[in-house]
Amino acid sequence: MTETAEQNEALIELGEHITSALEQAVIKFDVAFGELTVDVRTDHITSVLKFLRDEPNCQFTSLIDICGVDYPGRARRFDVVYHLLSLRQNQRIRIKLSTDEETLVPSVSDVFPAANWFEREAFDMYGVLFSNHPDLRRLLTDYGFEGYPLRKDFPLTGYVEVRYDEEQKRVVYEPVSLVQEFRDFDFMSPWEGAEYILPGDQKAANGSSDTNG
Repeated sequence: MTETAEQNEALIELGEHITSALEQAVIKFDVAFGELTVDVRTDHITSVLKFLRDEPNCQFTSLIDICGVDYPGRARRFDVVYHLLSLRQNQRIRIKLSTDEETLVPSVSDVFPAANWFEREAFDMYGVLFSNHPDLRRLLTDYGFEGYPLRKDFPLTGYVEVRYDEEQKRVVYEPVSLVQEFRDFDFMSPWEGAEYILPGDQKAANGSSDTNG
């Protein structure tokens, strides 16, 4: 048996162990590309992470990351993904749940204090709401920011832009305005067309072609 096959077998055994111990919480598990992913029910996420942290055969004591994924075509458009590491077992695991724009996801900051800012980032970027979070407010965007930048339906230009207003002596928010005149580009001057014949262009002007061959 190869090393990869042994690793996959160990991950399958771990997935089966977690599923049997958390029957009410686990929806399914999958092993792909040498990684174990466990799908869980949203309202059980706290008990699942406590089990993975404290159970002797797991000991996933390090929370590496919490991130979001947006699937606008789904009713429950968001996946919230938790990445855990067990130094004792030398294994990693991915826990995944689905939610929508209104359903609250239980905060796991009491289980892993590092989750505090990860959950704030997921809220800031996707609008995922976490219940019982000690300080759920934006983390990376400004206080007056509108929308959630990592949603698939968020416009690339955003909704507002900021500038300093000299009369009001403060920063103000205004709707985005893109004012740009037509520019004639060429590869040597990005701002205006060249007034000389570029190397090779004389052939096109004379209608000649390269007959070498």
